Amino acid sequence: MKKETRFYLLFFLTLFALAFFSCREKKDESKETVETLTNKPNIVVIYADDLGYGELGAYGATELRTPNLDKLANGGLKFTNGYASSATCTPSRYALLTGIYPWRNKRAKILPGTAPLIIDTAQKTLPKMLKKQGYHTGIVGKWHLGLGSGNVDWNLHITPGPNEVGFDYSNILAATQDRVPTVYIENGHVVNLDPNDPIEINYDKNFEGEPTGLENPEMLKMKWHHGHNNSIVNGIPRIGFMKGGESAKWVDEDMADYFLAEAQQYVKTHKEAPFFLYYALQQPHVPRTPHARFVGKSGMGPRGDVIVEADWVVGEFIKTLEAEGLLNNTLILFSSDNGPVVNDGYYDDSVEKLGNHKPAGVLRGGKYSLFEAGTRVPFITFWKGKIKPGISHAMVSQLDLFTSIAALVNSSETTFDSKNMLDVLIGKSSIGRDELVLEASSRTAFRKGEWVMIPP
Repeated sequence: MKKETRFYLLFFLTLFALAFFSCREKKDESKETVETLTNKPNIVVIYADDLGYGELGAYGATELRTPNLDKLANGGLKFTNGYASSATCTPSRYALLTGIYPWRNKRAKILPGTAPLIIDTAQKTLPKMLKKQGYHTGIVGKWHLGLGSGNVDWNLHITPGPNEVGFDYSNILAATQDRVPTVYIENGHVVNLDPNDPIEINYDKNFEGEPTGLENPEMLKMKWHHGHNNSIVNGIPRIGFMKGGESAKWVDEDMADYFLAEAQQYVKTHKEAPFFLYYALQQPHVPRTPHARFVGKSGMGPRGDVIVEADWVVGEFIKTLEAEGLLNNTLILFSSDNGPVVNDGYYDDSVEKLGNHKPAGVLRGGKYSLFEAGTRVPFITFWKGKIKPGISHAMVSQLDLFTSIAALVNSSETTFDSKNMLDVLIGKSSIGRDELVLEASSRTAFRKGEWVMIPP
């Protein structure tokens, strides 16, 4: 063999050996991370609704007090480049639970309360994956991913829904707080429904004799600005028309307490087995209806007050985890479905009392926008004793929770779009995504490195 040939052969064999042992070392490191951190940790995703990048003290807010969320951020890992998948709610929630970009599903838009389920029941989902790993799975709070297959009869068992896409337990509001039906739905059944007062829902026309925000302004305790002038429930005009179901209708001011109690009961009931809880808050989405305990607490009107309320709710929930001896073995992820909006359909003094508060912080844009504040949101991971407190500038996306959590629980499941960012989420790596597609109202933008391409 010629000397030159032997040299090249030796060179390539050396490269191969280095690559082999390097890959093996990385694989072993990844395996070590999982073995060190798992033992079936509980997993909780707390998901705010329309909370902006600049709303928390930990993210620079100076006018609002959010001590509990600040404590979570300062005791865990605070991401400065954390993204929702969309600048609106339904698409982001779809991506969170499926690990699929929402623009791949043409039905992943802001849905009316009568929309059919947009997640295929045969599709992979985060709760399905966790169930295979022995987890009990639950959702408490806002759903907004559709229910049934069309023409839902709200007086019967409502299916398919959360339970058919992986959740063992569900207690939800079907769409949003400003849309009918204004009832809670537990495991496919409307809570406290009187069969002698059946629910009827229509998004096209009103029911004869039923008052509306447009025609009966004297009945309103909250005036509508745009888009919210249909059925009146609790003195608040909604989107869509509803008749019946009086005993089942929620009291808006009690909603935060209701879902907090449900979340607390869920973890108490399932504390002996690993659980996954998707706790989807309604704050600060419209209508902003703080409980009397929080009215005036922010000095910014109802919008600021419900953020203070949400902060309290999170604090109380974490106290429950601690009291039940679960905090050390629970991974908590906190984020928001999209960026902030101030006036979103009601006259509630949100604009007039905003003062110096900047909901988007240093960013441009907000809900519905392709600019940064539409999708760049608070993003916090907390695991007492496992995640070292700090700040990460790595780019991370809610889209990646599917594959990252799968890696955490020793599942090999993944999707087309979701990447394994487990080491980044727990602070073992500072290298996040290099690129990401962002969406707002059927339009997309593309971030690569420090650049974002937004189409004209």
